[in-house]
Amino acid sequence: MPQKPDFREQGARTRNRILQAALLRFAQHSYEETKLRDIAADVGVDVAFVHRSFGSKEQLFAEVVNAAFEPRRLITAENGDITSKLTKRLLEPSLDQALRLIDPLDILIRSLLSPEAIPLIRASVLNDVIEPLEAQVDGPNEQRAALVIACLTGFAIFRHVLRVEALLEEPGGHLEALVKDIIDVAIGRANAIRIPAKAKARKASHRKKKQAGKQGR
Repeated sequence: MPQKPDFREQGARTRNRILQAALLRFAQHSYEETKLRDIAADVGVDVAFVHRSFGSKEQLFAEVVNAAFEPRRLITAENGDITSKLTKRLLEPSLDQALRLIDPLDILIRSLLSPEAIPLIRASVLNDVIEPLEAQVDGPNEQRAALVIACLTGFAIFRHVLRVEALLEEPGGHLEALVKDIIDVAIGRANAIRIPAKAKARKASHRKKKQAGKQGR
């Protein structure tokens, strides 16, 4: 007797394909430029199915952002110190957590000036990043949690998008230690950033050379 098709399983697979297609679309186009009919065409389904699966473009975008970053899984995971986990995620290649194909920062950057997308991004940051991180911060303190995310987002853009040379050091070096210190200070686990002895020596040497150059003029 032939096995009956599992329509719920098929629907779930199609929904996942829509989410993946939307992730690629929002990474390449702004919120306004991304159309549900184009996403539906990419998957080969009717646009009505996209509406039935996600409700609206706003809800689809919110799910795309969450799938790309998966912030709650990172922040609320039980194993590992939160500072080490955030630092590791920040220094590793910036790839989405769903397909491992695109840089999730592209989604934010392309829609960051969109009047329609900004409230959605803000809600996602508040609900899925700042609130769970606040529970991990000594306090708890929403301001400290927001400060951590603001600092790390700026760092990520400078490292992975702008490719600023001073921030391209591989994990395991002075940069990693400095990032950990910044996070610890921001969340209230340290009072000041520690400067390694080697860094102090380099700074003192640079200062002496600078002074010698001025005197030689």
